[in-house]
Amino acid sequence: MSYLVLARKYRPRNFTEMVGQEHVVQALSNALTQQRLHHAYLFTGTRGVGKTTVSRILAKSLNCQGPDGNGGITATPCGVCQACTDIDSGRFVDYTELDAASNRGVDEVQSLLEQAVYKPVQGRFKVFMIDEVHMLTNTAFNAMLKTLEEPPEYLKFVLATTDPQKVPVTVLSRCLQFNLRPMAPETVLEHLTRVLANENVPAEPQALRLLSRAARGSMRDALSLTDQAIAFGSGQLQEAGVRQMLGAVDRSYVFRLIDALAQGDGKTVVETSDALRMNGLSAASTLEEMSAVLQRMAVFQAVPQMAGAVDADDPEAAETARLSTLMPADETQLLYSLCLHGRGELGLAPDEYAALTMVLLRLLAFKPAGGAGGAGESAEKKTLTRAETTASSPVLTGTVGASAALAAPVAAAPQASSVAPAPKVPAPAPVAAPASVALTRPVPAPADDAAAASVHDSEPPPWPGSDEPGAVATASAPAAMALPVRAPERLGQNPGAVPSVKAQGAPEYVAIPVREAPEPGERLQPLPLSAPTPVSARYTPTEEGDVWHTTVQQLIAAEAITALVRELALQSQLVARDGGHWLLRVERESLNQPTARERLRAALETAGHAAQISVEVGVVIDSPARRNAAAAAERQRRAEEIVHNDPFVQSLMRDYGARIVPGSIKPA
Repeated sequence: MSYLVLARKYRPRNFTEMVGQEHVVQALSNALTQQRLHHAYLFTGTRGVGKTTVSRILAKSLNCQGPDGNGGITATPCGVCQACTDIDSGRFVDYTELDAASNRGVDEVQSLLEQAVYKPVQGRFKVFMIDEVHMLTNTAFNAMLKTLEEPPEYLKFVLATTDPQKVPVTVLSRCLQFNLRPMAPETVLEHLTRVLANENVPAEPQALRLLSRAARGSMRDALSLTDQAIAFGSGQLQEAGVRQMLGAVDRSYVFRLIDALAQGDGKTVVETSDALRMNGLSAASTLEEMSAVLQRMAVFQAVPQMAGAVDADDPEAAETARLSTLMPADETQLLYSLCLHGRGELGLAPDEYAALTMVLLRLLAFKPAGGAGGAGESAEKKTLTRAETTASSPVLTGTVGASAALAAPVAAAPQASSVAPAPKVPAPAPVAAPASVALTRPVPAPADDAAAASVHDSEPPPWPGSDEPGAVATASAPAAMALPVRAPERLGQNPGAVPSVKAQGAPEYVAIPVREAPEPGERLQPLPLSAPTPVSARYTPTEEGDVWHTTVQQLIAAEAITALVRELALQSQLVARDGGHWLLRVERESLNQPTARERLRAALETAGHAAQISVEVGVVIDSPARRNAAAAAERQRRAEEIVHNDPFVQSLMRDYGARIVPGSIKPA
């Protein structure tokens, strides 16, 4: 007796034996129980999820006669009557399965529909099952539309497809559509456990987990892989044998890589990648397994309760939960994205293992040094510039929080609005002004609490643009300068208003903001007009250019030329005319296409201009496009000139400092 494969031996024979498709089973069972039967059903889903199986069970439910021969339509076919046994064995005359992948023409469909006029021979209903219905031709679909919409009362259609997008909407609207979902790995694992228990085949749980993941949602693939694994392992399923058969990467490598990346250990990452190379394990499988582990880690990080409720019998789940506590959530997301995109880079690299190493080391390149704390320090170093004090420069620089040894305490100047006009300060020794000056207002360290309170109460307001007292302000050299003065009273201030705390022998500096506003005379100067005419708008008028420009404009207005033909006419120059033959010149070879050239010739001939044209490639100095661009530039210049010469606009610019936004003037 020949061996029957597991996928056929354990094919469900009734709705109760189906797994993973409860939503379809419930809908069909209720319809059969209430006798609310549709005339056409469409089952969609990936391979191996039960489309053909549901079709056969439905056919048995419609034609079941019961063990005593007196049964009717039922949601639980008996499986022992003549109709049930014949449908299971494929011999039932009133149940017809048509493979549309090999019978996709209109003739095959018409021969099937010719049987629709005859009543059932044995059963209660005729059932036409068309598998992979999306493979039918459009003519075949059209041929079955009328019968599909209004079939005889004894005829039921069952259609199955893996690609419903290719089925015409006229067919979809005539059917009840059920989408069979891919099986979850847990569902496949549970079913494989029952099947192997019935077969008395010893199996390790981890080996079954590998098979359930490798099935990718298909129960038929899972049973076929199980058959192969039983043969590979000589009647038993062990993790090592199944992993070797599948060519899957041992997740211990994946856990070691993620652990090393979380710790920032580049040496372990490179060594593990070399170990994968030595063992001949696939780099693509490594990235795929890492993506799956990282996805679970992200779930555990978002929902910590799930990490605490992992299956104790699954060591991989426990290790994944442990790693989720080592790697920050943002790094997990980054590494997951790197693994997904890294799979596309493997084929571009000369060596896939080198590409794998680069993908993994990319996280270390973006990983801040020193973990979370290092991230803050790194950000601070990128945003703040540590000041250095030099004795030779009169400019005082510093940063908030700098030590007293790096930044000397000075008396801060009040805001510019409260500073009275100051007399001229004698110019100090000439010093080259730097490109930018950092203005700093550090808080001096008082000797006791009373001094601290005095300094705090008399602290001037922050500089404009600063968020808090003591912030660092940076200004360009023309905007603000730090000038030395001898005493606060030189600014007209009360010496007792702001106590000056300074070190012995340290000069006193006051930062005086300088206005950047232009002088009134400068406001009266008119703003420059638009930029000079671009090169594309410059042209040298020619006699033939006048004729060609007029001809092209007429063709465009009459919509005789469009798209690429219109572009060829606009960008070309008429060089010479010899009776009915015109010679054109273009600068780009891409415009000189035979189809566009022929259509332009036909348009010119229809308009009565030329019966033949030739196109050469060369320098163009006069074309309709250049003339149009020059005309547009001239209109723009005139519009801007009108606005600038308007008296009201000039009064706004003179009295209120208004300005015209460049590019805002558009000709009518």
